[in-house]
Amino acid sequence: MNLLDLLVTPAYAQATGQTAPGGLFGGGILGLLPMFLIFGAVYFLMIRPQTKRAKEHRAMLDKLGTGDEVITNGGIAGTVREIGDSFITVEIADNVRVRLQKGAIANVLPKGTLKSA
Repeated sequence: MNLLDLLVTPAYAQATGQTAPGGLFGGGILGLLPMFLIFGAVYFLMIRPQTKRAKEHRAMLDKLGTGDEVITNGGIAGTVREIGDSFITVEIADNVRVRLQKGAIANVLPKGTLKSA
């Protein structure tokens, strides 16, 4: 007997009736059904749309050419002047060029958008 037993009365488990083997879902593969359903929901609601967006972004970057008007993730708009393997040079004003990673390009604008703004 320790000091905690004096302050709190210990609780003991009581015997219950017999339950069916396998618990609530009957065991076996049926017991794993909720886990499969949750994984399927996570896949279709989170993983699949994210991979689809990533594939579309890669396709946009592959089609990128010199003279295209782009917007970066930071909100800077400019015209593509040079394209390398992993970097891109964007002209954001007359004789002002910045070098960015290709992944920083968020969107390609229609031709003439920057001149009309």
